[in-house]
Amino acid sequence: MAKGFLSRLITPAVQDAQEHYYGRPRSLVNEGEDALTEREIDFIASRDSFYLSTVNQTGWPYVQHRGGPTGFLKVISPQELAFADYTGNRQMLSVGNVTANDRACLFLMDYARKARLKLIGHVEVLDARQHHELVPDLATPDMHAAVERIFKIRLVSYDWNCPQYITPRFTEAEVNEVITPLEDRIAELEAQLAKQGS
Repeated sequence: MAKGFLSRLITPAVQDAQEHYYGRPRSLVNEGEDALTEREIDFIASRDSFYLSTVNQTGWPYVQHRGGPTGFLKVISPQELAFADYTGNRQMLSVGNVTANDRACLFLMDYARKARLKLIGHVEVLDARQHHELVPDLATPDMHAAVERIFKIRLVSYDWNCPQYITPRFTEAEVNEVITPLEDRIAELEAQLAKQGS
C-alpha cells in the first residue's frame, strides 16, 4: 500500500468503527502524495475497464463503469492519468460531479489473476474541442472524431486489495487463448482418425 492512501480515507468515524470491532483505531501519519511504480503502471496498461466513483453535490455517491481497448486509461506520468471520454447516455453525472467536487476513486480489476488496484485523485474534465491536441495520445485514430471530453486524474495515492474474495472471471479473449489450441488439437486428431478410417 502507498503511504498516503489510508491517511486520506480513515476519518474519525472510521477510527471509531475500528475501535469498536478491533479494540483500537489505526494511528495515521499523512505521508503526502504517492507516485505510481512500474508495477502499477504495467497493471493499468493491461486493463480494458475500470470503475469510476464520484460524489454529487447532495452527497450521493455514483459509480460508473468505463471500458475500452486494453490500455485506454493512460499513465501520463507517475502521478497523472488520462482517458478519452465519448458520447454516452448524456446524463453527464460523473462530469457534473467532478466539476463540483474533483475527488474521485478509480477501481481497477483483474478478475483472472485475482488482483485489484484502487486509485484516489483529483479529476479535471477538458472539452476535447478546446484541447484537440491531446486526443491523438488518448484515442485510436478511428475514434478521434468521437472524443467529447478528456478526463485527467492527478493521483493522490493508491492501494492494492487483498485477493481473497475475488471470484476469478475471464474475458472472451482469455478464454479463446486457452481454448483455441485445444480446438486445433481436436481438429488435428479428428483428421487423423478420419484418415485411419478410410
